[in-house]
Amino acid sequence: MQSEKKPSPFALRNVKLFVAFGVFFNSRFYYPVFSILFLDFGLTLSQFAILNAIWAATIVMCEVPSGALADAFGRKRLLVLAGALMVLEMLLIAFCPRGNPNLLFLVFAINRICSGVAEASASGADEAIAYDTLKKYGDPNDWGVIMDWRIRFKSVGFIFAMILGGIVYDPTVVAKVVSWLGSDMIVTQETTLRLPIYMTLVLAVMTLAVTLMMKEERVDEGGKGEDSAPSVKDAFAITFRAGRWILRTPFVLTVIMSGLLFDSVARMIVTMASQYYRLIDIPEALFGLIWAGIAVMGFFVPRLARYLSENKTPLFNLGFMVVVVLIGVSGMSMFIPWWGVIPAMLLFANMNVLDFFLSFYINRATRSDRRATVLSFKGLALNLGYGAIGILYSLLLARLRTGLSADQPGMEELALKNAVFIDSMIYFVGYFLVGLAILIILGAWLLRGSREHKEIRPQEEIG
Repeated sequence: MQSEKKPSPFALRNVKLFVAFGVFFNSRFYYPVFSILFLDFGLTLSQFAILNAIWAATIVMCEVPSGALADAFGRKRLLVLAGALMVLEMLLIAFCPRGNPNLLFLVFAINRICSGVAEASASGADEAIAYDTLKKYGDPNDWGVIMDWRIRFKSVGFIFAMILGGIVYDPTVVAKVVSWLGSDMIVTQETTLRLPIYMTLVLAVMTLAVTLMMKEERVDEGGKGEDSAPSVKDAFAITFRAGRWILRTPFVLTVIMSGLLFDSVARMIVTMASQYYRLIDIPEALFGLIWAGIAVMGFFVPRLARYLSENKTPLFNLGFMVVVVLIGVSGMSMFIPWWGVIPAMLLFANMNVLDFFLSFYINRATRSDRRATVLSFKGLALNLGYGAIGILYSLLLARLRTGLSADQPGMEELALKNAVFIDSMIYFVGYFLVGLAILIILGAWLLRGSREHKEIRPQEEIG
């Protein structure tokens, strides 16, 4: 008798919508011109830094509460909120007048708050609704396949957004296209300023539509059950139980601590990538293509991450990422003209590997009724790590700048900034090695007597 063919996990509606949500929510056309877009609107560099701090603080404050609310009131409701807030954040800056500097900063501050709440609302809820759907109607062992393809599709969206977003922002390129179409319209930076925003607004509407089509799914694993009426009290109880469970589950706690270390280093360097490229003599016109090249790696990296997660132990995979990060950060600290892009791409590609590992191990170990909350704790840890390294790095830059100014008082401002940046890069190696030593010591203590980190198949939910 011929065995029945196993159904594809992508036959499940929520799984398909989960992939689509990841593409539409993260593919933003203004990313390749993010910093200069804010400045061209009329904001100052210090205001830009303040706005980024507002965004990060909003995510940190909302991350865990949003996960608990998702577990208590429904993952779909939080995802619909994320989609609606994305629409609102784009509408705010798409039609904001530029004449009044105070009003402009206020609108952008509200935009950053909306963006932060949207990020926090989506964090964990999207994976939770998809994983529970898979667990209820399919095979949880297919989660690696789903994450593999989701990262690939996100890479396609990222490539499209990076290339097209940079093109439509360039008035020279747009002017040539307009002329080719037979129009004599004069194109300036004012003309193209909001084009990436308008295009992202379209994606925001599509994101909201995707969330509205999702269906709430739960797996009854001995908790309150699917039909219990939720309450705010439930949300607080879920938060407390999830936090206590993480602290009492050494494997998951170690995985989250590992994510904090690796993500903080890579994400901090990513935010300064354009400055790094400039200092290794790469023309600015190629920046978008480099990001597109990194996104192309997203077609292959998830397959490698899937193979490693399904065939190697967590301990082996930790060692693999250590080697990649050390090669990437050490190589970048040398500032090798042109060839220096290779260690940078290696480091940035490792972020996809890390994202895959975190999702794979945490979802496998976490029960349905606390999944979104636990994933939100993970997001909180990663954002706290990013915030901490950001503060330390700013203090380092100030110290290095003071030292260089004292040694070479006649140095021009641009040369001083570049010299400080170059001198600061090697400190990332030291930060990572110190953090790794702490992680190894804490991990060895937490996992004493346990074998989960030495087993290929992670243990299922244990309490």
